[in-house]
Amino acid sequence: MKASEGRIGRVFVIRLEDGDRLPECIERFATDQGVSVGHAVLVGGIGEGQVVVGPRRSNETPPDPMLLPVDGAHEVVGVGILAPGEDGKPVLHIHAALGRSGQTMTGCLRPGVTTWLVGEVILTEILGATATRVRDKESGFALLKPGTSPESP
Repeated sequence: MKASEGRIGRVFVIRLEDGDRLPECIERFATDQGVSVGHAVLVGGIGEGQVVVGPRRSNETPPDPMLLPVDGAHEVVGVGILAPGEDGKPVLHIHAALGRSGQTMTGCLRPGVTTWLVGEVILTEILGATATRVRDKESGFALLKPGTSPESP
């Protein structure tokens, strides 16, 4: 286990609008506000895009992701961690549960997932903590590496 300690900084209450693209719009907001490390909570609706619902085979690396399309408006609740990538730009890794008509799909929201009608986000800035998303050669994932900054991953 690796960790980095921080303290709560600013807390933003954000309303996403119909068609806003996740996670890009939160990453752009974080850049504009100078938020480097943070925690996001999302509630609202998702209209379209794809969700990663697991690797096709658990014992293979790099994993072959299974993607499911979002086929119409879904209710959503999600949580994510914001940390800079190796280039220093904020990257939001967000997992969510999406529901529609009694069915639930849970997974990682892929870039390009869009808000349906409204999304509400609480973005909590974490000050003093350092972390970087560093590309892991074996898995291909950009893994969180606490205790590092983008200059020295």
